[in-house]
Amino acid sequence: MAETAWSTDTGEAVYRSRDPVRNLRLRVHLQRITSSNFLRYQPAAQPGKDLIDLATFRPHPTASGHRSEEEEEEEVVIGWQEKLFSQFEVDLYRNEAACQSPLDHQYRQEILKLEDSGGRKNRRIFTYTDSDRYTNVEEHCQKMTTAAREVPSFLVERMANVRRRRQDRRGMEGGILKSRIVTWEPSEEFVRNNHVINTPLQTMYIMADLGPYGKLGYKKYEHVLCTLKVDSNGVITVKPDFTGLKGPYRIETEGEKQELWKFTVDNASSLAQPEEEEREQRVFKDLYGRHKEYLSSLVGTDFEMTVPGALRLFVNGEVVSAQGYEYDNLYVHFFVELPATNWSSPAFQQLSGITQTCATKSLGMDKVAYFSYPFTFEASFLHEDESADALPEWPVLYCEVLSLDFWQRCRVEGYGAVVLPATPGSHTLTVPTWRPMELGTVAELRRFFIGGCLELEDLSYVRIPGTFKICSPRMGGRMGVTSVWCWGLEPTEA
Repeated sequence: MAETAWSTDTGEAVYRSRDPVRNLRLRVHLQRITSSNFLRYQPAAQPGKDLIDLATFRPHPTASGHRSEEEEEEEVVIGWQEKLFSQFEVDLYRNEAACQSPLDHQYRQEILKLEDSGGRKNRRIFTYTDSDRYTNVEEHCQKMTTAAREVPSFLVERMANVRRRRQDRRGMEGGILKSRIVTWEPSEEFVRNNHVINTPLQTMYIMADLGPYGKLGYKKYEHVLCTLKVDSNGVITVKPDFTGLKGPYRIETEGEKQELWKFTVDNASSLAQPEEEEREQRVFKDLYGRHKEYLSSLVGTDFEMTVPGALRLFVNGEVVSAQGYEYDNLYVHFFVELPATNWSSPAFQQLSGITQTCATKSLGMDKVAYFSYPFTFEASFLHEDESADALPEWPVLYCEVLSLDFWQRCRVEGYGAVVLPATPGSHTLTVPTWRPMELGTVAELRRFFIGGCLELEDLSYVRIPGTFKICSPRMGGRMGVTSVWCWGLEPTEA
């Protein structure tokens, strides 16, 4: 028998499963292909005949005259953390003096039961579980590279004692951490548990005893067929990967009699029945429902949902600065006007505000007052007409800039208005302002000494007054600039 399609990819594969790992089953098939003694006799080529007789490759009979088929080929189905004893372990645990730990005594009892029931079913294929000593030694001595003379680095030496194994969490130093923030003399266990990513995982090795016929039970003939690792997150690491549609893997033994073996590893887990899948879906649905209720309890009932068909506007803004005004000690009085049609705000909402008084500083040719005064408000608009011509009017921000003189008398420095942006995001708005003024020296002297000046009775005249009237031709105006930064403008619509 000759195999040509060998699988050379012996790297590990990673899977994730939501099912319990105890349902995992692997089918391992091991078969001997040929040995060096098959080719021991090779006749010389005769003239005109370049081919070798197939009888050359016929295996030689053993001392008993035949070779057992069980020694040539074996197939077993192995469950997760299922213990299959090797011939070495059977010979070892038969001797009660060799049993030192409780696990050794447990294995001895299991081996005695197997012998009473007819002996173990496996011959060459066996396993090492997460509790066996082989797992500890293998994890400690494993190499990081494929180099024959590998020198472990400092990191490898430091990580060699880190056990990524599932162990019971005991409160050795957990209670100390709550009362003591700094541990002046940390132990090695404390350092490993607190400074290394230590994901709990379980390991299992599927082994094969590839010793010659009749010489099973020697450690030097043990070979690893497959390594399984499962962590607490349901991640399953298989090395090498399941055979599937690929060719079998091969093992060449060392020594005087080099032999060739092939093996395959397949997933033999049984598929879930429709009733089990339906029951599992119900369990998950119930679990997710309970988790949703738990999250809702954390949010509480104070979280207000948007009314269907309504648009909610949230504005977080800041009055940044004012510049270009005549006098010092400025402050800004501002308010938001909502359109009369379908706009509303909460009863507790304050739609107006006054900044602090700020002295100006020179910035080039202008004097600038920096307020950095934050404000916030919210409003809602209820749709009644869904047509395209029924777009809502948008709220307007009105500003009135005033100044204080030495006697704490107020002077109007300017009026301004700006429509709030209709798009969400961060916006910087510059509001041009103006004020009514009388022409002549007397009016300016009165403004400087007494503080009196012309004022608007209705600030809506800054933009579009309710009743429009032509102003007197003797009225003039003076311009200034107020900077308003609206950030976090978030209109939401149900």
